[in-house]
Amino acid sequence: MMETLGEVKLCFPQLLNTSCKKHTRPHSESMLIYILLSFISLLTVVLNLLVIISISHFRQLHSPTNLLLLSLAVSDFLVGLLVIPFQILYTEPCWLLGDLACVMFNVVPFITVCASVVNMVLISVDRYVAICYPLHYSTRITQKRVQICVLLCWIYSVFYCFMTLSDNLKEPGRYNSCYGECVINIFGALDIVISFIIPVSTIIILYVRVFVVAVSQARASSVTVTVKKSELKAARTLGVVVAVFVMSYCPYYCVSISGYDMMIGSKLEVFMIFLVYLNSSLNPVIYAFFYPWFRKSVKLIVTLDILQPQSCQANVL
Repeated sequence: MMETLGEVKLCFPQLLNTSCKKHTRPHSESMLIYILLSFISLLTVVLNLLVIISISHFRQLHSPTNLLLLSLAVSDFLVGLLVIPFQILYTEPCWLLGDLACVMFNVVPFITVCASVVNMVLISVDRYVAICYPLHYSTRITQKRVQICVLLCWIYSVFYCFMTLSDNLKEPGRYNSCYGECVINIFGALDIVISFIIPVSTIIILYVRVFVVAVSQARASSVTVTVKKSELKAARTLGVVVAVFVMSYCPYYCVSISGYDMMIGSKLEVFMIFLVYLNSSLNPVIYAFFYPWFRKSVKLIVTLDILQPQSCQANVL
């Protein structure tokens, strides 16, 4: 069946031999993607902003563990504010903003995803020490040490991003096959090992140990040193956060490890990336279900009681 002139279009009609073809989607499918991504973006921004305000404002929440949650919320907030809106541009059939913009729009996603992974490792280490070495927790995991770790986490994320994208930054568009593409090339195997295999293996090993100790503590009828119930509850809640994180990230990296050639802009790639970004809006939802302090904080924020003098001293625990 012959194609009509309206079916075959070029991204840059003036470049007949070098322009990419414009593969359009059905209007209904495009609208569904736009609405879905816009909703997730708004939800992610609002929910994580509530987490950021809660932990930053109320002094009772200024603990080492919550500082890690604050850092995670910041990375998730940036995903909702910057990454997901940019992702909408990638759903377009053509990239019209130029090669340099293509590279720069990938900087924030790399930094935020890397920061989220490192934050999850730090959260796992925090729970490991709290459950397995309860007597040493207050001396080993201090506010100052956690602040340094969070700072190093973000410095490392920025450094790793620019190292990974160095070739693309030196010569933007070098991996495009035609005008109208936005292709970023990274060290695939090395990135998978550093960004996925090592951190996820570390998280799983630490949480298996935490789970074993927590179960033994729960069964013990009389022991000299027991883990506080609040620490066990925090371990369970953060265990859910970690599990959801792993399940959100695993499909994308597992497909990459399998060697399957995933077409850029395909429905499979869009779905895999959608899962990764969806994780950023799920974390506050988990807090709402498991943390009473988050529900109390949100109530004070929504009712504007947070604007009252000395509201930072409010009892939210």
